[in-house]
Amino acid sequence: MADKKDRGGPPKRAQARSSTGRPLYAAVDLGTNNCRLLVAEPRGQTFRVVDSHSQIARLGEGLHDTGRLSDAAIDRAIDALQAIRRKLRHHGVGRVRCIATEACRKAENGAEFIHRVHTETGLTFKVIGAKEEARLATIGCHDLLVSPAKSVLVVDIGGGSTELSLMDAETARHRGLKGILDRAPIIDWTSLKMGVVTMSDAFSDQDEVTAWPLMLEKARAIVAAWPALAEVQKRLQADEGYLIGTSGTVTCLAGVHLKLDRYRRDRVDGAWMSQQEGCSTINLLRDLGVEGRAKLPTIGEERAPLMLAGCAITLAVWEAFEGTRLRVADRGLREGLLLSMMYGQPRSRSRRRKGRNNNKPRIQEAPNE
Repeated sequence: MADKKDRGGPPKRAQARSSTGRPLYAAVDLGTNNCRLLVAEPRGQTFRVVDSHSQIARLGEGLHDTGRLSDAAIDRAIDALQAIRRKLRHHGVGRVRCIATEACRKAENGAEFIHRVHTETGLTFKVIGAKEEARLATIGCHDLLVSPAKSVLVVDIGGGSTELSLMDAETARHRGLKGILDRAPIIDWTSLKMGVVTMSDAFSDQDEVTAWPLMLEKARAIVAAWPALAEVQKRLQADEGYLIGTSGTVTCLAGVHLKLDRYRRDRVDGAWMSQQEGCSTINLLRDLGVEGRAKLPTIGEERAPLMLAGCAITLAVWEAFEGTRLRVADRGLREGLLLSMMYGQPRSRSRRRKGRNNNKPRIQEAPNE
């Protein structure tokens, strides 16, 4: 356990300046699979990234079967958060928000875990609801909304859930960032109870050849059960819409499709894939198997075992919107959180006081709109 003199909390705000003199902000996203950090400074109506960190912790491993976070998963997550704590202290970041998503929402021992994280790292996490998760992801992707599309479906594939958000792209472009932060133009949304970790766990007793059609069938059924699906299909078709995919699965798919010999964000972020190109890449990854995928420079050993589940989810959503292109986003929740911190409405002092409680994870939904 961390010594009380080194609890790991962020330094005082007076120290939280970059070399340019601008204040530093940090967003920490603890998901079902990954633990991510983004440190940035404001620049215009966007930001400049100062540092980033991503570590696969597989916090939700086994959660599907037990309903609890395992000791091994907790240890991995805390190890990842200790690394993030060191980066925060190194940069002297004073403006930090830490959020946790589906694994902590679902786990029986989620509150206990959040308390332990605070005790051992000094980091205070808020467990956000699925609607707030979807809202932040759409904010993070706002500048990937291009004409002539009047509506766009943002697909955020996580470790434990997948959020689909239909955005009024025309309104978003007209309002700009400030308008989106004030009120995100989300027409409809849903949180599908499937993610790369939970889907992989559900078929862990099967070999890949057997598991693939079963995963795809399950993912298709979950997508088809969305009550708003038919209306969203009509709207995207009428509005010349497209999909934005924000997840490790989609960025890895893009890296393979582009035949990159190393991951390059400047090539991946904003790239387009047709449905045919996506299907061809997915078929290639299936044929390669886990060992073959692990050798690909844009996937690697940690991501390789989860790619099959991610591909099943991606394909099931994509098939529901036949002929629709997909735009790849190497951005999402963390970026949305940073933009909200930098340019959104500041939280009132009374709301901050009200938010403090007895170490229970707080479920925050988006404001009523």
